[in-house]
Amino acid sequence: MANNIKYFIGNWKMFGIPKSISILDKINKFVKSDKKFNKKYKIVITPPYTLIQSYAKFFSNNKISIGAQNCYHKDNFGANTGAISSLMTKSVGAQYIIIGHSDNRSEGDTDAMLKSKVENSLNNKLKVVFCIGENKEHKLGKKTFEVLEKQIKNVLEEKFNFKDIIIAYEPIWSIGTGQIPEADDLLKTTIFIKKVLRNIFKKKSSSAVLYGGSVDGKNISQFKKLNEIDGFLIGGASKSDKNFIDIIKNYYK
Repeated sequence: MANNIKYFIGNWKMFGIPKSISILDKINKFVKSDKKFNKKYKIVITPPYTLIQSYAKFFSNNKISIGAQNCYHKDNFGANTGAISSLMTKSVGAQYIIIGHSDNRSEGDTDAMLKSKVENSLNNKLKVVFCIGENKEHKLGKKTFEVLEKQIKNVLEEKFNFKDIIIAYEPIWSIGTGQIPEADDLLKTTIFIKKVLRNIFKKKSSSAVLYGGSVDGKNISQFKKLNEIDGFLIGGASKSDKNFIDIIKNYYK
C-alpha cells in the first residue's frame, strides 16, 4: 500500500553557503503557486550543518522543511571533536535527518552506530530518513533482497515509531551514474522492503519507502506508475531550483 503524501527530499551533501537560500526560496514560491498538486507532496531539503539554523528559521512558516544529513552516534554533548549530535541538530531547527547514507557507511558507519543514530534521532523528535541499498556486486550476484533485509533488520526495531521512519532505497550502483533500476525490478524491491518493515513493526501498514539514485527531471516520469514508491531522495538535482522544480512538475504533469 502506498502512502498518500509523496516526499521530495533534497540531499545537498557538501554544498551551500548562506546565499544559496535563494534556491530554496524559488522552490518555496513554486510550491505556493502550485495550487493543483502542492497538497499531495512534502518538500524537505537537507543542507550542511552550517546552514540548518538560518534556513529553518527562514522557512519556519513556509512549504519547505529542513533536515540534517547525518549526526554523531552519541547523543547530547561530549568530548568528540567536530561531532554533532541529533539533539544539536534538532535544537537549531532540523525536522528530518538522513541516517545510513552509503557515503557514511563507506566512511565507517556500522550497524550498531546506525542503530544508535536512529534511536537518538527518534528520541529527539526527528523524522528519520534511513538509507539502504546494494552495490553492483550484490546486484549481479542476485543478493539485493538479502542485503536490504539485513540492513533493515540490523538497525530497526519494533519499539521504534514506524510513522517517524522513512526508508530511502538507494542502490549504490545507481547513485551519480545516470543508471536507474528497471521499473519491474524497482516495484518488486519496494514491495519487498515494505513487507520486511511490516514484519518488523508488526503493522498492517508500512513506513514510507522512497527511491533515490540519479533521479532527474527527465527520468522522473518513469516512476509515475509505480504507486508503491512514496517519493524520492534527490541528490545533485536538488542543488538547482530549476532541476528540482522540473522533477516535481514532470512527476505530476
